[in-house]
Amino acid sequence: MTSEEIDRKFDEAYEKACNTSKKFPPDLMLKLYAYYKQATEHTAAYMPSGNSDVKNAFKLNALLQVKGMSVEEAKKAYIELVEEHISD
Repeated sequence: MTSEEIDRKFDEAYEKACNTSKKFPPDLMLKLYAYYKQATEHTAAYMPSGNSDVKNAFKLNALLQVKGMSVEEAKKAYIELVEEHISD
């Protein structure tokens, strides 16, 4: 797959994930969050935001688990996760 195809599929997966009415368990949501941030933020200094220290701790842990992934790897992982859990 070319980088343009990956970008297109990533954008489609993001739209699909944003528009689904399905409810997912927290661990899946955290994976989607981490892959998305790794694919789009491009900075090692990103810190989760929000009012809840507990939620931020879980988000930070998810980000730490993917910190070694390249942008392309994160996009592919995000695409695979969406395709696995959200049908058309």
